[in-house]
Amino acid sequence: MAGVLVLNSGSSSIKFALFDEDLRETLNGRAVEIGGVSRLELAGRGRDIALADHLAALDAIFASVSDHGIALTSLRAVAHRVVHGGASLTAPCRVTPQVISAIRDCVPLAPLHNPHNLAGIEAVRALAPELAQVACFDTAFHSTNPDVARRYALPAGLDARGLRRYGFHGISYASLVHAIGERPDLAAPERLLALHLGNGASLCAIKAGQSVATTMGYSPLEGLTMGTRCGSIDANLVLRLAAEEGIDRASEILNKQSGLVGLAGQSDMRSLQESDTAEARFAIAHFCYWAVRHAGSMIAAMGGLDAIAFTGGIGENDADVRARIVSGLAYMGGSLDAEANGANRPRIEAADSHIPVLIVPAEEERRIARDAFEVL
Repeated sequence: MAGVLVLNSGSSSIKFALFDEDLRETLNGRAVEIGGVSRLELAGRGRDIALADHLAALDAIFASVSDHGIALTSLRAVAHRVVHGGASLTAPCRVTPQVISAIRDCVPLAPLHNPHNLAGIEAVRALAPELAQVACFDTAFHSTNPDVARRYALPAGLDARGLRRYGFHGISYASLVHAIGERPDLAAPERLLALHLGNGASLCAIKAGQSVATTMGYSPLEGLTMGTRCGSIDANLVLRLAAEEGIDRASEILNKQSGLVGLAGQSDMRSLQESDTAEARFAIAHFCYWAVRHAGSMIAAMGGLDAIAFTGGIGENDADVRARIVSGLAYMGGSLDAEANGANRPRIEAADSHIPVLIVPAEEERRIARDAFEVL
């Protein structure tokens, strides 16, 4: 078979997909609500199953894949999304003991994600120790940011300890750049504003195919209003919260009880659109306002704008959010065709728009598989 199995481990779920050497997806599924009322889905069919933790979920995934006639030992590799590669892991690489150690060193930078990514790597090592593994890092795409973009104005000793901007959603942005480069209807734009909009949301300034600035920083909390994260916030307000509420409670508020859910009581954009309450309308306006405001910063970092691209669950499916954001950037020459935007077509700019406006499906798993084949 010689395929690559991609594992994308989140805090309470694991998505997986199998790709052949032509990057065709031949099987996919996910384990969700790990540690709770768990469910395993594979090839469009699902069943409830007790999954106490990520190791149990991985065991169930491997067993289900095997039940489809695909043994781990028949694969060419297993490839993993790893959220944080720190300052040293800036490209996809073969997993070695040294790489595992470096990923472990990054756990303080991504305590909700890197441990689960490591669990997947260790599970594969235990079940198929001779099988090649490849790690792809969500932070790596932004390693091309210049020092003035990535460094906070902190003493040098703190920067040396890793207290810097990293940026995230890098695998999604790398996939987006590749997809646009393959489009026959469009020359690759020199200065691209990319918007990954979902429960987690960020923008990226992509110049000549490389990230030069992004809205997320030391952690995924910085930047836009998100589903449950507050986005950029005054550090002294955070200090006050920590003093009054305690550090753990402050973290819970900022990461899990803010953003759309803090403004309107729910984090799902579709539900907010349907509810149409005053709070929901304000939350949507807040989301779009800060996307437009941060977009101005990204455009400045590139010295102009040649195209806009939307990806992610909201970016690909919410015509109203796209319309609000492009309208807010009309001074840069972009405008939408209402019919094309409403139909979620690949190109949604109006005939008189000065720049293309694109919808690019997020294909993180395929990008990871591509990287794995290239590494091998």
